[in-house]
Amino acid sequence: MFRFKFSVKVLVAAVVVSSLLLFVASLTVSAFADSQVRVVRLSEVQGDVKIDRNLGQGYEKAFLNLPITQGVKLQTKNDGRAEVEFEDGSTLRITPGTVVEFPQLSLRDSGAKVSAVHLREGTAYVNFAGAKDDQFTLSFAHEKILLAHAAHLRVEMADVTATLAVFKGDVQVEGDSGTVGLSKNRTASFDLTDGDRTTLAKDVEPDPFDAWDKQQDQYHQQYASNSYSSYSPYAYGTNDLNYYGSFSNVPGYGTVWQPYFAGAGWDPFMNGVWAFSPGFGYAWVSGYPWGWTPFHYGSWAYLPNYGWAWQPGGTWAGYSAPRIIRPPTNFVAPQPPSNSGQGTVVVNRGPVPTQAGRSFNRLEISQNSAGLGIPRGGIKKLNELSTTVQQNGSAAANVHTAPVGVSWWNRGYSSSTAEARSGSWHGTGTSAASAPAGHATASHSSGHH
Repeated sequence: MFRFKFSVKVLVAAVVVSSLLLFVASLTVSAFADSQVRVVRLSEVQGDVKIDRNLGQGYEKAFLNLPITQGVKLQTKNDGRAEVEFEDGSTLRITPGTVVEFPQLSLRDSGAKVSAVHLREGTAYVNFAGAKDDQFTLSFAHEKILLAHAAHLRVEMADVTATLAVFKGDVQVEGDSGTVGLSKNRTASFDLTDGDRTTLAKDVEPDPFDAWDKQQDQYHQQYASNSYSSYSPYAYGTNDLNYYGSFSNVPGYGTVWQPYFAGAGWDPFMNGVWAFSPGFGYAWVSGYPWGWTPFHYGSWAYLPNYGWAWQPGGTWAGYSAPRIIRPPTNFVAPQPPSNSGQGTVVVNRGPVPTQAGRSFNRLEISQNSAGLGIPRGGIKKLNELSTTVQQNGSAAANVHTAPVGVSWWNRGYSSSTAEARSGSWHGTGTSAASAPAGHATASHSSGHH
């Protein structure tokens, strides 16, 4: 009997120790994984933008709100431009004819974020917020800019020269020829044919895309919220919530957010993309311009007499779909594609704004469009316009801040949506589906580009 009890105690102790070891091991693996996996946001896509998501498939069509992870490449064609938004609200913007890579997006044990971007060609604007202990590196040619404090700059790569212009802050550039310091309103030119020999200037030559960069900065500043931490762990994406919708307090639910132009027939999964990522499988990517934070954090609930609303709370998720609470009886929860492809599947069930008359700057906005196709800050007083649309079913509005030099309405997201509805993508290798989110049946991309 004593031997039996002793054996049981030894066995129990062994099980406990094994469990603890497995638990510690799982924590170690989890911590290591977390340190390697950061997800930042493709927050603006205009015109022809391609993305290489490090899947071994080459470049494919880029979509708004696609997650950007370590190893990803972005490419803009002749009429394309894009913005990448980081967790603290820092931004990287690229103009037509640009290629950038993201060799490092990591998290240190201290919680500090390390971001490295390499500009291979074209023009990039960086506006670094300068969060404490975070580090941002922009490299080009044989030069490297290491940012530890708030700064705003532009780098242009030409065939034989590269030019760095500093709009705000102090910048240190390290290269083969040494270290160069630049302050606000200073420019450095690098001769790529002569060992990156540096020439300094005391002014900044304007660029045609400076206006676009400034416009986007003003949007971020105007709609950024100092109280975002009350409804999101991170700053990125919260300015879009303030522009494209509103918060309210609903009895029994607390603080919730709803997009404008969303009526009783709308649901949060009417427009978007199923995108495959290694290690995670298919994840839902919202097509709405506000569709970042509400699809990585919190939950969506159907409120009687209110419709669908987003509730903050829970744990931030890089890839998994948000929770759905109390959906209506006829709601079909979105399901990822069932086949084993690794491409993207587009789902378009909701209406999009259409061109009103012959002017590209005047849009006809329909009920349940939920902000789709409305450029950031492009229409003032969206709340009032939303009320008119809900009452009349649609309304026309002028777009005041259409991007400079790009017929974005012909070549931007709405054009993509039109192609998606017809079921054909020309030369993108990306499939489209008009089926409900729970029944996406299109085939997947498989070719190199």
